[in-house]
Amino acid sequence: MILRHIATIASLSLFADGILASVASASPSRASETFSMCNGGHRITCVVDGDTFWFRGEKIRIADIDTPELSPPRCESERELGLAAKQRLLDILNSGPLSFKTTARDEDRFGRKLRIVYRDRRSVGDILVAEGLARKWEGSRQSWCE
Repeated sequence: MILRHIATIASLSLFADGILASVASASPSRASETFSMCNGGHRITCVVDGDTFWFRGEKIRIADIDTPELSPPRCESERELGLAAKQRLLDILNSGPLSFKTTARDEDRFGRKLRIVYRDRRSVGDILVAEGLARKWEGSRQSWCE
């Protein structure tokens, strides 16, 4: 059985044979925080856009999805959908404890931690895809403009 430890997050998340199990220091609860929208330079626990957020001082990129760009958007429809994805991600992250699973790559070229993020054992990425606010990550960005 292979166990992975995510050292950068205060709550210890363990994955045994791909099955998610979360363990906190004193109880079996998962990591939970109150998120806000990121503003300014000091970012601890906030949402950047539909697939990127800060959690306890670590910048996390949701590894299994791609959402519309906000900085800068390439068209008005991308901007509108990107704002909706950002708001929905904020709502999901604030709705209860989170768990994280590492991917084959720990970080992307921008230094963001690549993680699959779970709420109630469901991928946050899958939620956003089902709601039409994200696409499954296919290895490269695709245009959101028609």
